[in-house]
Amino acid sequence: MEQVGRKTFDEVMVPSYNPAEMVPVRGLGSKVWDQQGREYIDLAGGIAVTLLGHCHPRLVAALDDQAHRLWHTSNVVTTEPALRLARQLVAATFAERVFFCNSGAEANEAAFKLARRRGHVAFGPHKHQIIAFKDAFHGRTLFTVSVGGQPKYTQGFEPLPGGITHLPFNDLAAVERAISDDSCAVVVEPVQGEGGIVPAEREFLAGLRTLCDRHKALLIYDEVQIGMGRSGSLYAYMHYGVTPDVLTSAKGLGGGFPIGAMLTTAEVAQYLPFGTHGSTYGGNPLACAVAEAVLDTVNDRELLAGVADRSRRLKEGLEAIGRRHGVFEPARGLGLLIGAPMAPAWKGRAKDLMTLGFKHGVWCLVAGPDVLRLAPSLIIPEADLHEGLRRLEAACGELVAEGARAAA
Repeated sequence: MEQVGRKTFDEVMVPSYNPAEMVPVRGLGSKVWDQQGREYIDLAGGIAVTLLGHCHPRLVAALDDQAHRLWHTSNVVTTEPALRLARQLVAATFAERVFFCNSGAEANEAAFKLARRRGHVAFGPHKHQIIAFKDAFHGRTLFTVSVGGQPKYTQGFEPLPGGITHLPFNDLAAVERAISDDSCAVVVEPVQGEGGIVPAEREFLAGLRTLCDRHKALLIYDEVQIGMGRSGSLYAYMHYGVTPDVLTSAKGLGGGFPIGAMLTTAEVAQYLPFGTHGSTYGGNPLACAVAEAVLDTVNDRELLAGVADRSRRLKEGLEAIGRRHGVFEPARGLGLLIGAPMAPAWKGRAKDLMTLGFKHGVWCLVAGPDVLRLAPSLIIPEADLHEGLRRLEAACGELVAEGARAAA
């Protein structure tokens, strides 16, 4: 087999990413090993994807079994894994209908198209405004990146789709001023992920529900990152007790195998009739078989209760590190999507800390330049959690030492 490494990326790949120097080759549970055999504690979860860790035996068995049966058909026909998974999602949530695709961006694209088409067909072409929030992230297609409220992702790709209004997150009064009978949807992340791991206030979501009902607009939850057990509930809307009209899911839904889903009611789903939207790989039998196993495993009272316990331990550990080294402000987030804001003296250094983390054998993420983000497996063993925090503290110590040398 041809030898490849990080240098190969620069020789053959489009430079839209800048991956770390380490190249992982094997993972098991909450540990990963690179080409040199070095071990890392995985507190990143593939950006909240590998929610049962690496190579979970139930997921491996489901994939292996389906791989010997049927790989792909297109949507000219349907398949048993897709039908079973859709039935499970309907049984477990508010939804009555499911649309399968390959990613969170595609799930959001479907949701936004559905909202626009419902507005046009049911009320007229004037009903097309989408209200979204600053610092949101909904994907990298031109439509989804336009709905996301971060200009750095849209600059240079103009002209952008119009009819989108961005408002401050958790500011219900701003929504009250902006929403009208021309609004077809309000789109919100129950916890802003890329925007810094900022949870929505319950009163904010409840207010959005009331306003959407008043103006006959759809309330769309983007639960691509916080969904599928990461909040401590199967979906975060259950934690908040405020139900949307449309919910998008991906990332953890496949446990590492690419799949996305848009969930909605039968009444809303009728506005995407035959021929209006599609996906060649949507509902792929391999992906759906794995997602079945994920949902069977995650939708368990004991497992979900364990998320809250791990969340508490992780936040307490981060806050202890922050007190000892002065690098973090108090942690925030929901369940096992946690942000550790960098203290004022260390603003802008989150990526530097992530890089030092690799050096010390712990894999973390960032959520912007000022927040270290952690999204480990929902079942990370206590020993791995403790060791990951120990290694992260070592990285923090080195960051502080570097700062002291630079100041001397």
